[in-house]
Amino acid sequence: MTSTPELGKYGVWRLHSAFTPKLSRAIESFGYGTIWLGGSPPADLTTTEEILNATETVVVATGIVNIWSDAAADVAQSYHRLEKKHPGRFLLGIGAGHPEATQEYTKPYDALVSYLDDLDTAGVPAERRVLAALGPKVLALAADRTAGAHPYLTTPEHTREAREALGPNKILAPEHKVVLESDPQKAREIGRPPVNNPYLHLRNYTNNLNRLGYSDEEIGDGGSDRLIDALVAHGTADAIAGRLQEHLAAGASHVTLHSLPDDADPLETYREIGAALLR
Repeated sequence: MTSTPELGKYGVWRLHSAFTPKLSRAIESFGYGTIWLGGSPPADLTTTEEILNATETVVVATGIVNIWSDAAADVAQSYHRLEKKHPGRFLLGIGAGHPEATQEYTKPYDALVSYLDDLDTAGVPAERRVLAALGPKVLALAADRTAGAHPYLTTPEHTREAREALGPNKILAPEHKVVLESDPQKAREIGRPPVNNPYLHLRNYTNNLNRLGYSDEEIGDGGSDRLIDALVAHGTADAIAGRLQEHLAAGASHVTLHSLPDDADPLETYREIGAALLR
């Protein structure tokens, strides 16, 4: 029987185009268990292979391959190539992306089911894939057809609800944004723009935030301070580590941090927060 990769408690999420072999080796040396390749990596998964080649033990996961832009057969072919070369170290994250970004975005639930059927046919085991899932229906699909869920732009409150939907034994690996800055105003100046644009204008995320108790007024106009603080952990490395650990207390099996701003060198942030998490 195929087993699910051991992700460790903490990982790093970053746009797939921003990873290098050198950065990946550093992340592994800091003690993180998983590297998540964000921003819809293409079906050939060449960046994934480069990172696997450059590292020894860290798991590499996609966060996420977009079902509208990459055919399941092509993704499956890449999965088998990586599995043959680096057995047990790759986790395939897939998702339906955003309706505002995809002209074909109709009946996304049915499209996900069909894509999972195609992956089954192509021999990609359920234990080696996760779904980008926010709402109850897709979380239930993740529980039924995959190893678990990789929610994006969430809070520990969502993690608690997601764990109830998934059941006790599935992967639950939320992403959480971080800014290593102790001044709250400066931290919000860094964290607000990438949250606001695009996510506070995408209905799958705004609907989820509404479900979590954030009003349209809090979501509008760049997001209230309360909302930004909930979605972007800031402060010292120890304070951020504490916030990430709230996800584990709420039922996450793994938490992946996303350092902001995206265009800054993240190495020191990974180093300091990694040390705090190990403490």
